[in-house]
Amino acid sequence: MDGRVDPVRIAHKAKTLGDPDVCCFQEVADNFDTLEGSAGEDQAGILEELFPGHSAHFAAAVDIPDGRGGRRRFGNLMLSRLPVRQVFRHSLPWPAEAREPNMPRIALEAVVEAPWGALSVVTTHLEYYSAAQRVAQVARLVELQAERAAHAPAPPAWKSGAFEPFARPAASILCGDFNMRPEDPSLARLLEVWRDAWALANPGAAAPATFGLYDKTFASAPYRCDYVLVTPELAPRVAAALIDTAAQESDHQPVVVELSR
Repeated sequence: MDGRVDPVRIAHKAKTLGDPDVCCFQEVADNFDTLEGSAGEDQAGILEELFPGHSAHFAAAVDIPDGRGGRRRFGNLMLSRLPVRQVFRHSLPWPAEAREPNMPRIALEAVVEAPWGALSVVTTHLEYYSAAQRVAQVARLVELQAERAAHAPAPPAWKSGAFEPFARPAASILCGDFNMRPEDPSLARLLEVWRDAWALANPGAAAPATFGLYDKTFASAPYRCDYVLVTPELAPRVAAALIDTAAQESDHQPVVVELSR
């Protein structure tokens, strides 16, 4: 919130939040010196180096020329200490919208091996300005979960190169910056499929805001738009959930969820 972009500081903050097995970052840029506060550093690469023992998986939603023969990229990053089986990069719908500023969006999915078995972790950053685009993106996230469930039975026994099958579990975590207020019907649609981990861990308590606490540029009053959601089979494993309302390393507040073994 001091206007300075510093991946080292972000990494330090993430590590103080319980040294997570899986970290999901949004708005990660590479060679994007036109973004305020950035010198064009490879933020995904820097964060990967700062988390030894974690594999790094980056998905660029925006991938454009820099005018100098290189590429500018902007998207989501996942770091995992847990073994990663497969990684999927899902481009989300981007219907034409001339009235509002908007950009391509992506969902990054990794199938990780938790102590009790495999699950998919999906992180995304949905459209801020265009409600119509957000609705389409939420519909796609729901479709992808149905696709996972259809793949969940034992895979066929192909064993040939890129056709080699891997199990794709129905159990999933969906997290990120959803860019929607709690009363948004699109959030209700997501909660038909997933459950709110914070509410599971803190029954009956009002969830703190995750956005607009320290900056009013995009929010006249604080509200919650950052979530960690879990499919019903994972709900009994939600042991704790925290929203750090004191952090000022970002304009969004960190969300931390612990699942029991």
